[in-house]
Amino acid sequence: MSGAAQAADAVDTFDVAVIGAGPAGMAATIGLRSQGMSVLVIDEQPAPGGQIWRAVEAVGPTATGELLGEDYRAGSELVSRFRASGARYEPLTQVWQVEPGSESGQPGGWTLFMSCEGRARSVRAGQVVLSLGAQERPTPFPGWTLPGVLTVGAAQILLKTSRQVPKEPVWVVGSGPLPLLYMSQLLRAGGRIAGWIDTAPPGAWRRALPWAVSALAAWGEVSKGLKWLRAIKASGVKHVCDATAIRALDGGSGRLQHIEYTQADGRTVREPAGVLLTHEGVVPSVHMTQALECKHRWNAQQACLVPELDAWGQSSRSGLWVAGDGADIGGAKAAVLRGELVALGIARAADPGGYAAIEAQAAPLRARLAAMLRLRPMLDALYPPRPAIFNPPDETVVCRCEELTAGDIRRAATVGQPGPNQIKAYTRAGMGPCQGRQCGYTVAHILANTQGRQVAEVGFYRIRPPLKPLTLCELASLTQAPHEPRHAKDKA
Repeated sequence: MSGAAQAADAVDTFDVAVIGAGPAGMAATIGLRSQGMSVLVIDEQPAPGGQIWRAVEAVGPTATGELLGEDYRAGSELVSRFRASGARYEPLTQVWQVEPGSESGQPGGWTLFMSCEGRARSVRAGQVVLSLGAQERPTPFPGWTLPGVLTVGAAQILLKTSRQVPKEPVWVVGSGPLPLLYMSQLLRAGGRIAGWIDTAPPGAWRRALPWAVSALAAWGEVSKGLKWLRAIKASGVKHVCDATAIRALDGGSGRLQHIEYTQADGRTVREPAGVLLTHEGVVPSVHMTQALECKHRWNAQQACLVPELDAWGQSSRSGLWVAGDGADIGGAKAAVLRGELVALGIARAADPGGYAAIEAQAAPLRARLAAMLRLRPMLDALYPPRPAIFNPPDETVVCRCEELTAGDIRRAATVGQPGPNQIKAYTRAGMGPCQGRQCGYTVAHILANTQGRQVAEVGFYRIRPPLKPLTLCELASLTQAPHEPRHAKDKA
C-alpha cells in the first residue's frame, strides 16, 4: 500500500472539530464533551485563552495579571475546565483549508487540512465550530507602516505575555473601549502616555441618548469605562478631540519620528513621537466563513460583514457553526455563552428527541446573553468607524503585502466598474500573505466611493485556499506516511 493510501486510511475522525481556543471555543468544547462527543481543538496559539485571555495560565497568578485586572484573571477558571474536559487539543497548529465531505467521497462531514511543525495532515469531523474571534479594524493612514507604529491590541499582547512597557511615552490614536482599557493598564504598569488623540466623532452623548436605559441596566460595565477614564484624566494625559488628517512621519530616518494632525480649528500640529498605537474598533473575523461561502449580512453601522446564523449559531451551511465574536462583536463573556449555545445546538441536531430538554437548558443562557448584549447598540452608536478610515489619501499604503497605495486602487477602479476580485487580478491587492485580511474592507470602500456605489453592493474578496501561507514541503507531506505532531496527545 502506498504512503498516500496509508495516510488516507489513518486520517483521524472526530464528532466535532473546534477551530480556536478562545472563550467561545473553550466553552463550546466543554459543552460538547459533557455530551460525550469526541472533540478536536485546533489553535494557532501556544496555550488556550485566545486574544482576550492570552497567556492567562502563566500570567494570571503574577503581578502582571494583577495589573491587567479581574476580567483578565477570570479566564483562568474557564481554561482549567477546558484542560480537564478530555478534548484533544493541538496548539501551534494552523488550519489552511476546510472542505465539505470526506476524502473517500462519502457525503456529510468535513475534512480539515492543517499544519504543525512544518508538516501537513488532515482530519475529518462531523461538525465544525469556528471560534475565530475578532480582529482590529485596519486603519490605513499616511505612515501607518513605519516602524514604531502598531495597534493597541498588539501593544496589549506584549503587555500580557511579557509585561513589555515602552520606554518612551506613547501616543494613542483611536476610540472605543480598548484604548481606554490599555491606557489604564499601561499607567498601572508604570508606562507613560504622551497624548491621546480621541477620534470618536463629536456628539457622542447625543448618539448614546436612545440607549440611556440600557446603560443603566448594564451599569456595571459602564462604570468600568468611567473608571478607566478617571484614571487617564487623573494622570494628566493630553487629550485631543476632533482631530483629523493624522499622519506618522519619519523625517527621513525610516522609522517614526513625529505625529501630525489637524485640530478642530484647522491648525496643523506636529509632535515628537517614538511609539504610536492605533485602534478604531474590532470586526468579526469572517475570512474562513467567506472562504466556505457562508451567507453574510452587511452591518452598516459598523461597516463590516457578519455571518448569518440561526438561533444556535449554525451558519447557512449545515454542520458549520460560528461562536464568539466571529459571530458578532459582544466581548468575552458573551462569547462564552455563545459557545455554550453552539454546543447545545450541535447536541440538539444529533438527538432530535431531546429538543425539549435542550431548549430548557438554552433558555437561561439566551436570557443572560441578551442582558450582556444590551449595551452593545450604545457602544456601536458611540464609536462608529470614521469615514476617513475608508478614504485615505492617494499616497497611503493600503495593501501592505503588495505595497499598493490608495491611489493605485482608485486608478484601477476607473477601468470599467471592477469589483474586489477584478481589482485583485489587476493589481494583486489581497494576494499577499494576509490574503486580504488587512486591505479587504479598505479596497471595498475605495471602490464604492470611486464608483458611486454602496459597499454592500461592491462586496468583498473571494477567499481561496490556502487560507494561511503554506510551503510546498508542507503540502507534499500530505502524501507521506502519517506522523503524530508533538501536541497531538495534549489533552485540553
